[in-house]
Amino acid sequence: MSAPLHIRAAGMVTAVGHDGASSTAAMRARLDGFQETCFLGPGGEWLIGAPVYQPRKWVGTERLAHLAAGAIADIFRRVPDAEADCALILCLAEGDRPGRPIRDSAAFARLMAEVADLPPHLKTDVVAHGRPSGFAALYRARRLLEEGEAAHVLILGVDSYLTTLSIAHYLAEKRLLAPGNANGFIPGEAAAAILCSKTGPMRLTGLGLAREDAYIYNGLDDGGLDRPLRGDGMTKAYRAALTEANMELGHVEYRISDLIGEQYWFRQTSLALLRLARGRSEFQDLKSPAESVGNTGAAVVPLMLGMALAATEKGYAPGNPVLIEASGDDGACGAAVLDEVRR
Repeated sequence: MSAPLHIRAAGMVTAVGHDGASSTAAMRARLDGFQETCFLGPGGEWLIGAPVYQPRKWVGTERLAHLAAGAIADIFRRVPDAEADCALILCLAEGDRPGRPIRDSAAFARLMAEVADLPPHLKTDVVAHGRPSGFAALYRARRLLEEGEAAHVLILGVDSYLTTLSIAHYLAEKRLLAPGNANGFIPGEAAAAILCSKTGPMRLTGLGLAREDAYIYNGLDDGGLDRPLRGDGMTKAYRAALTEANMELGHVEYRISDLIGEQYWFRQTSLALLRLARGRSEFQDLKSPAESVGNTGAAVVPLMLGMALAATEKGYAPGNPVLIEASGDDGACGAAVLDEVRR
């Protein structure tokens, strides 16, 4: 690895908590924020989602700006000195995703900075690749730290599937969990942030990005050529991260995945595990924040990194190291290996 990248702090605003401490505690206890929404499902019943409670009825980009500001404030309360020399990488939904809540990323960044009272000179970069955005952000953060452009890099993911166009689209695609459809996801929303620096309790040791040809929509986008899923993309991402970390998959103690509830993603993860496992290995615990907060889109990688950091700091992690994975509807796959920094 060219330069060390450590996770120093994390902040969250989710359906189960308005800061990282309460959110991670609720997810550890397997609590969830699922409730009836204002959207109608296929049978005329209220659709189940995971909305974030807010004291005022903000909507649209203003709502997400306040979510993001809460996650940022959560971090700077813990590490106030980081704000003086910090770069921001903003993770957002894919540009072509139906019903994406943020259409103008530059305007949103300005609004968020105003709500969060960020310094005007803060350098901001945008990564709009949906769920795997956080892995591309880690690549950029590592380069910024290596080149000395900032002492800290704040990776912030914010997203929501609870928009009218998103709900209508995914209902039509039969991808939402509803009566009569068990193979679906629960739409959610969240903001999550991690603070990266050259020191901290967790160190990034391996990072991998790849692309799956047999992505979930490949039969529709490729003129009817429905490729069989073999898990090639996630296997390549796993292999790249493990190679950089100089270890085999059997050395990983537990995994955190963005499994949102659909069978496709479980098959992809299982295939990657089967293709890389060598010999007999110990049980690997597999966790997913979607069990508590639903599908949170581009916020999920910082959310999973925050879960791993909290488990390490509070001493309840199943082991060390941890592998974190995520993938998108377009076939983008990412994986990262992180080690606890022992004192």
